[in-house]
Amino acid sequence: MRCDLHVHSTRSGRVDLPLLSHLGNECYSTPQAIYDRCHNVGMDLVTITDHDTVEGALEIAGLPGVFISEEVTLHLPGERRLHVGVLDIDSQQHARLTALRQDAEAFFAYCAEQRLPVCVNHPFSASAGPRQLSDLDLAFRHATLVETQNGMLPDRPNSYAAWAAEAAGLRGVGGSDAHTLTSIGHAHTEVPGARSQSEFVEGLRCGWTLPRGRGGSYARFTADIVRVLALACEANLGEARRSLPAAGRAAALLSLLLALPLLPLISALQYGRDCIFAAAHFGRFRAACGTGLQPRRPRVGGIVGAGAPAGAMG
Repeated sequence: MRCDLHVHSTRSGRVDLPLLSHLGNECYSTPQAIYDRCHNVGMDLVTITDHDTVEGALEIAGLPGVFISEEVTLHLPGERRLHVGVLDIDSQQHARLTALRQDAEAFFAYCAEQRLPVCVNHPFSASAGPRQLSDLDLAFRHATLVETQNGMLPDRPNSYAAWAAEAAGLRGVGGSDAHTLTSIGHAHTEVPGARSQSEFVEGLRCGWTLPRGRGGSYARFTADIVRVLALACEANLGEARRSLPAAGRAAALLSLLLALPLLPLISALQYGRDCIFAAAHFGRFRAACGTGLQPRRPRVGGIVGAGAPAGAMG
């Protein structure tokens, strides 16, 4: 069975960029549209991983083949952050995870107690901001999975994540990190031999996972920015007649269209920044592996081992 384990919806909130945070959301995909798109691109199961909320997933929770997840922002000392995907949770678990976001050790302890699959998302991406080697060490010691195929990142940062996962004795998963419907399913996760949702989730717990699909590219990154910008303009123009703040946002977004010819350059700078960030952080991480970071085999709910062979669930 297959599932895209990293998808955003309208519930992910405002775009996390200076100035633009007041102008639009980072995603305009509705949960129902995500559900339909996932099935159209061959996903057997559907989950939504919005930032620090399960509201989007709850909107479609009653539909067949849906499980609830979220992308949690862990707050570390010095205003550093980690993004981790927590999969197959309920509303009570979400509330507890929210309460523990400021205490990473307690957060991971609770996830282990509840046998929740926890994935380190895009560990070498600049999207979560600066981090220290100790932050990655913390994540790889306590998580159960690593996102080694992110559909928006170039191949090289994904290969860094795969190297780190192997060094830590963790299995990889794939997720599109889709902020538009078009990107859904470009990267996803397969659990070989799983015949039901419960077997797929158990495969996540035990590390019986295979990352599938492909990484991102400059062209896809730029195209998604254009799509989100266009959807933001459409949404604010639709509200402009009913709301003065929306009219102001619409006017600001329309003024940004004058800079549209510069968008390929702006996205190239952002794309290049992410590649440089990934290479620098991975270089330091790899050098530290011989002196401080110790490989381990994952232990999830009493099950030890990196995974099961294809078909082991059947």
